[in-house]
Amino acid sequence: MSRATIPDIARRAGLSTATVDRALNGRKGVSAANRHRVLKAAQDLGYLPSEGMMLLPARPAHLVFLLPFGQNSFMRDLARNIIAFAAGLPLVASCNIVTMNGLGPEALERGLDAVSPATNGVGVVTTDRPATRAAIARLCEAGVRVVTIVSDVPGTPRSAYVGVDNRIAGRTAAQIMGLLARGARGSIAVFVGSHAFHGHHEREAGFRALLHEEMPDLRLLDAIETGEDNLRSLAAAEDLLRRTRDLVGIYCIGAARTGVVEAVETRGTSHRPYVVMHDLGENSCDWLRRGVIDVVIDQNARLVAEQAVIHLLGSIAATTSLLSYKPIVPRIILRENIP
Repeated sequence: MSRATIPDIARRAGLSTATVDRALNGRKGVSAANRHRVLKAAQDLGYLPSEGMMLLPARPAHLVFLLPFGQNSFMRDLARNIIAFAAGLPLVASCNIVTMNGLGPEALERGLDAVSPATNGVGVVTTDRPATRAAIARLCEAGVRVVTIVSDVPGTPRSAYVGVDNRIAGRTAAQIMGLLARGARGSIAVFVGSHAFHGHHEREAGFRALLHEEMPDLRLLDAIETGEDNLRSLAAAEDLLRRTRDLVGIYCIGAARTGVVEAVETRGTSHRPYVVMHDLGENSCDWLRRGVIDVVIDQNARLVAEQAVIHLLGSIAATTSLLSYKPIVPRIILRENIP
């Protein structure tokens, strides 16, 4: 049986071929109801790819990724993996990393200044703020496809979010903390990079919810916001250890982990609190091996990078399906299963 065509879809959906073309290619001017009719007809006729496949663009695309480096080793790993993966794809005409010096909307605006008018798609790790949402909306209105990475910016016309479900990741961290601290009574500290990151907010919310539901003997302290700065996290962790005699565990959300670990390490491995953190890298591998931390919940920088590129290409797409995509599922990394 030959592959369905746009006129076939138009007849089945009862719409014009122009509307079908706009709907399939994600362009403006199509109501939500008509878009649904087009996609349903396309699915019924076998025009759309099978589950787990992603449409690819008809011509090579220019991609840009805006990443806040700071002291975050995960972002550096992410950048390396994006460049490596994109280099092997003929449908990527260019792939550039723009490093943002900062976390907020101002850093994003400065980063966007480096985006060429020829750019087809932008991947971004940024905070969830009104000015940030407005900047993403302007980019989409200009015809540029946008994918949010690691931390979503909901309520924007971005094409996709690529990363773990951060609320589930936080609940996973809470379950692990409960297993480590089983039978203990005392305090649990949370270090968050920035509440402006939607992903950090979601992780903390998930962590708090499960601890409240299932672990009444563990008292959750107010979150300590580090601003992703190691000197700040070091000072805060030293103060925490000095004044909190019943400290059972520490949950690190985001970067600035080195400062926390340096403070914890002074306690020695036999008297320190349990430590759970996110994202595997050279430092966290070393900390696991030396017994300075207990568990890393990793979102796999390589897979996030690959899926970010694929989703950007898919959002620009107009033709056939070639690349598969997979959900990002957190990996639980212990000393004995470091990859």
